[in-house]
Amino acid sequence: MTPLFGHTRTHVALRHALITPDGHVPSIFPGWDGATAYVLISPAMGAELSQFLVVYEAGGGTAWFPADEHEHVVYVEKGDCRAVWDDGDLTLTDGGFLFVPSENVLALHGSEGTRMTVFRKLFEPVDNLEAPPSVHGNAADIPGEPFLGNEKALLQTLLPLDARYDLAMNIFTYQPGATLPFVETHVMEHGLLMLSGQGVYRLDDNHYPVTAGDAIWMAPYCPQWFVAMGDEPASYLYYKDVHRLP
Repeated sequence: MTPLFGHTRTHVALRHALITPDGHVPSIFPGWDGATAYVLISPAMGAELSQFLVVYEAGGGTAWFPADEHEHVVYVEKGDCRAVWDDGDLTLTDGGFLFVPSENVLALHGSEGTRMTVFRKLFEPVDNLEAPPSVHGNAADIPGEPFLGNEKALLQTLLPLDARYDLAMNIFTYQPGATLPFVETHVMEHGLLMLSGQGVYRLDDNHYPVTAGDAIWMAPYCPQWFVAMGDEPASYLYYKDVHRLP
């Protein structure tokens, strides 16, 4: 269906944003070849993280991140990618994920049509706590745990629950009609990508219909709630900052 002229579901507010695919605008960065970035969340909107959608063109290509104070988490939505960093070299396929610590050059060599999400943030070191090591795996191998005992809302925890890590990346999957059990209001910031299905997300006092491909930014203390709707489960990937004193 052709969208209404001049209409979009995208909404950018002071403390939250819904970014829908109809408004995506590509970026090309130095050292990138055959890979297009869509910067969906960034400090330009007031966030403390950046969230990229990376899409690989005909013949594949390379997305490159320099060695600096930023750490990166990668999730492959579809396709395959060879990830190379200072201390590692591996291939990620559908559902594959990778955390790479700061001070590492990271090169992501994707095949044609590969799509991935990359979260990027400044690492927050803690005295007398060593830097976190890289970690990788595949979401298919991570069991979903009932969230607060609800079998219809399953949470997959992709990164270690370890104080060395100052970020988390999880996948939430809801059966139709399942919800977050209450309106959450907390100090953690979120970057989120709808992976499948549809539902309604409450952000502050607004309620937004959301579907696969939508990205959401939630600032600290933004009231948030979700209900899955439709005939199929709804699933989303999300980032949050953890394990650091305010």
